Amino acid sequence: MFNSDVVASFTAKETPFYYYDLSLLKETLTNCKAAADQYQFHVHFALKSNFNTKVLNIIKLKGYGADCVSGGEINKALEVGFKKEQIVFAGVGKSDAEINFALDQDIFSFNVESIQELEVINELAAVKGKIASVAIRINPNVDAHTHHYITTGLDENKFGINTWDLQAVSDTLKTCKNLVFLGIHFHVGSQITDMNVFKSLCIKVNEMQLWFEERGMPVKVLNVGGGLGVDYDHPDENPIPDFESYFKIFNDFLEVKPHQEVHFELGRALVAQCSSLISKVLYIKNGIKKNFVIIDAGMTELIRPALYQAYHKIENLSNLDFSVENTTATNHYDVVGPICESSDCFGKEVHLPETKRGDLLALRTAGAYGEVMASAYNLRPAIRHVYSEE
Repeated sequence: MFNSDVVASFTAKETPFYYYDLSLLKETLTNCKAAADQYQFHVHFALKSNFNTKVLNIIKLKGYGADCVSGGEINKALEVGFKKEQIVFAGVGKSDAEINFALDQDIFSFNVESIQELEVINELAAVKGKIASVAIRINPNVDAHTHHYITTGLDENKFGINTWDLQAVSDTLKTCKNLVFLGIHFHVGSQITDMNVFKSLCIKVNEMQLWFEERGMPVKVLNVGGGLGVDYDHPDENPIPDFESYFKIFNDFLEVKPHQEVHFELGRALVAQCSSLISKVLYIKNGIKKNFVIIDAGMTELIRPALYQAYHKIENLSNLDFSVENTTATNHYDVVGPICESSDCFGKEVHLPETKRGDLLALRTAGAYGEVMASAYNLRPAIRHVYSEE
């Protein structure tokens, strides 16, 4: 992603900031769309992963829909120009105000996560004289084999409706005159790199759609969520996920009938690699047991390492020629931020060239769940952005 010209353009800019490689973003989106279009699959972008306006505009222009988990995200999607008939609204805790707002916008579908939510949407839709389309999010009890904080498809997770409640769901839907049953929805987790997980999901989806069909409830939409992972270890070697293999799994193992649509909700896979958090070294603290690099970005700008020990490759941009093999001027550092929390750490024992005050560091693969989770803790200033096409 980085060359000497790009790094030179950073020197006069105030750090920290998120750097967006828009060319890589567009290439990733084009690659994904081409792979999905082979099978007439529909892809919605998960706004929870990134809501940067310039990024969203590019995604919208490429023809993607929007997957939203709050009223604010629906509003943002509409402001950017996503079509209302391509907006789905998920989330385990939709408020009445959010539901009312979504009803007013006539969005494509509510992905419903409890029987009580079905009843609430029906009541609110009745007041407005509207019919709401709903997809039932089912907890398939499929293990995504990823970090437990980003696993969503097990019985122990708060998301979705458990299979033993499906009869009650069916009975409730038949009494809700202001709802129309659109289909079924699944999401088993995030940062999934084992394609067998998606194969297992397909088998569950096939079982669940048969269950509804047998009860006289035709399934129009199969929404299989997202979760495709990216390569955090080798961002330059693998900047674009293997969308071909990903969509082929669903084409091969999902039993899709002629009248059905297959929908996906991808976030991380589309935007993670296109952005890095750029930060400047403030101080070096060398000790007996530890050497610290203290940078001006903190967990307020990128919370993933502090929140669930996520790994981000760290590079010293002031020494682009560095490699472990060809230099002896190296050290192992704990790379930490300025926030008054011991968890404000981006990496321990990181192998870097000898680093000094003023060096620029890049925390790679930060385009997903980076900027969107930034906070003002310690009264930190709002995060800044730099784009490759400015």
